Amino acid sequence: MNAHKPVRRAQLISPFGVGAMVDFPGDESLMTAGLEAWPHARSDCPPDWLVIEERLQERLGMDHFRLPPDYRSKETDPRYNGCQIPFVRFPRWHYCPMVTCGRMVRRNLFSVGNAVCDAAVHDNQSHRFRPRPLPVRFVAVCPSGHIEDFPFLEWVHGGSVAADGREHHLRYQAGSKASLDGIRISCSCGKAKTMAGAFNYDVDSGGALSKQGYLCRGNQPWLGLTDQDSNGCGDHLRVVQRGGANVYFPRTYSSIYLPLWGEKQKSRLIKVIEDPKIWGTLSSGLEDGNRISAERCATVADIYGLDAAELRKVAQRRIEGQSDTSDQSETEFRRSEYDAIRESRGDAATDLMVEARNIDDYEEWLSQYFEKICLVRKLRETRVLQGFSRLLPLDADDNETTSSAQPLSRHRNLHWLPATIVRGEGIFLELKSSTIDAWLQLPGVSDRAHKLLARYNRARVSRGLESKDFGAKFVLLHTLAHIVIRQLSYDCGYGSAALRERLYCEGTDETDQMQGILIYTAAGDSEGTMGGLVRQGEPGNFEATLYSGILSSRWCSSDPVCIESEGQGTDSSNLAACHACVLLPETSCEEGNRILDRALLCGTPERAEIGFFKDI
Repeated sequence: MNAHKPVRRAQLISPFGVGAMVDFPGDESLMTAGLEAWPHARSDCPPDWLVIEERLQERLGMDHFRLPPDYRSKETDPRYNGCQIPFVRFPRWHYCPMVTCGRMVRRNLFSVGNAVCDAAVHDNQSHRFRPRPLPVRFVAVCPSGHIEDFPFLEWVHGGSVAADGREHHLRYQAGSKASLDGIRISCSCGKAKTMAGAFNYDVDSGGALSKQGYLCRGNQPWLGLTDQDSNGCGDHLRVVQRGGANVYFPRTYSSIYLPLWGEKQKSRLIKVIEDPKIWGTLSSGLEDGNRISAERCATVADIYGLDAAELRKVAQRRIEGQSDTSDQSETEFRRSEYDAIRESRGDAATDLMVEARNIDDYEEWLSQYFEKICLVRKLRETRVLQGFSRLLPLDADDNETTSSAQPLSRHRNLHWLPATIVRGEGIFLELKSSTIDAWLQLPGVSDRAHKLLARYNRARVSRGLESKDFGAKFVLLHTLAHIVIRQLSYDCGYGSAALRERLYCEGTDETDQMQGILIYTAAGDSEGTMGGLVRQGEPGNFEATLYSGILSSRWCSSDPVCIESEGQGTDSSNLAACHACVLLPETSCEEGNRILDRALLCGTPERAEIGFFKDI
C-alpha cells in the first residue's frame, strides 16, 4: 500500500482484495493488482509476512500464506523499505467535470499520477485553470467475473465505430435530470446518445450492450489483461455502477488455529516452534518423510538455549497432529474445531485457551437448554482470500465451485495466498441435544424450516449453485447467535460489527451431531482483546444477557408484520427476522443475514409452543 494511499491489511482480504476497485481521496479510482505484482511475490516470503496455518494450507493446496506487505520507511533490511501494494487504473475512461468542457479521455491501465484536462476550451480562460478528469461511474461485468470499461464509443455509434479515418472525441454532459436521461454522451462526429436504458438486462437475452452485438471480451485488468491480450469470453455484459455492492464478492476461507501439540509445554519452546521461519527450517527437512531431523533440532536448540530432545519431541507432535483436510467439506473441517473447543483444549502459552464452566454454576434454568458453556480466553483466526466473483457471490461451502472463482494471479505457479490474522476471545455455547431432539418433534417446527429451505434453494439454483440442505436446528442455532450478539453489543462494550458468529451444525449427517455456537471478537489488534466478551460469559453475567436477548426477540417494533411474514430479507429467505429485531452487520453473519426466524426461539402469538425457549 502506498504511504499516501493507505489501505489496512485486513481490507486487502475483504473488501478491497485483488480485483476490487478502491476509491481514494482526490477522486481517484484504482484496482488492486494481481499477486504476481506484489512485492517479493516470487521470492522467499519475508519472515514478518509469513503465516502458517497447516489445516487451511492443506485444504487450499498452498505452501503458506502471507500478510499483505506493510509500508516501511525505515527498516534494517533495505529490501523491505517502501514496499507498496500495486494498483492499476480502472476504470480507464475519465471525463472533465467542467460543464463547458466534459471531454472524455481513456487513460492507460498503468498510468501513474494525476492528469489534467488539455482541452482547448480551457485555454480561453484567463486563469488557465485545468481541472483533473474524474473516473466515470459506469463499468460492464459478466457473470464469469470479467470486467471492462463501458464501451462509450460503441454505445454512441450503435455498434462498432466506422473506420472512416476520422478521430472520435467524446464529451460527457450531465444535465439537470437525476435519471440516466440526464447523462448525454456526444461524439465529435455529430452523433450523441443518453445513458437511458444502459442498465436494462435480461439473464437469457442479455442487456442493452448485447443488443448492439457487444459481448464480454474476457478482460482481467487486475492481471494486466485487456482487449489486446484476452481471447474473449462471449458472455453477456451487464452495466453496473462502479461502486455497486455487486461488483466484487471476495471468496474467503477462515480457520481457528488449533495448537493442540503445545498443551502443557513451556511458553519459550512454543514461541520458538510457532515462529514461521524456524518452523519452516524444522519441517522442510523431514527424515523418512515424517520425522523431524535431529540435526536441525540440535542446531535450533543450541541457538535458542533449548533442550534438543524436548524440542524434537514437541515438533514431532505438531507434524503428527496435521490431518488431511484437502477433501473435507466445511462441516468436516469445522468438526475438529468443535471437538477441541468443547473439550477445553489449548493452553495459556498457545494461541488457543479454552475454559469450560460447569453448567451447574449458572442459574438452574440454563441447564435445560445448554450442555456446556466455554470461555475461549484466547483464539487466533486466519482469514484467507482465495478468489472472487462478480454479480453473484460464490458458495464458500462447496469446494467444487473453487474453479469458478476469478484467479488472484496470472500464473498458477504461486503457492501462496494473502491472509490476515485476528487474535481475540469468545464464548462457546453447546445446546443440549436431548432438548433439541424433543423440540424437533413438535408439530409446526419443521414446517417453518422447510419454508426457508425452499426459498433459499430457489435462489441458489437460479444462480447456478447446488441446493443446500438444512433443518430447523440450523435455523435455531443461527438465530440464537444473532440474538446473543445483539445483546452482547449492549452488555460487553463491543460493537455488533466487532463480533462474529461461527456455527457448528452437522447438516444432513445425523451420525455425529454438532450443536454449537462460537461468538468471538473479529476486530482485535495484534495483541488480542481486553476480556470484556469472556467476562460477559461468566456465571452471574451470561444469564442476564441471554434472558434479555430472548425476551427482546419476543417482540419486534415491526410486529405484527415481522412475526407474520412469509418471506423477507435477501432472497426472501427469512421469516420472522428484520433489521429491528435479528439482523446484524454483514461482516458478522456467515450466511449474509439469511436463514433466520425468531419464531423458532420464542414462538408466535398463535403457536407459542414451537419456540425452543417457550418455557422462559
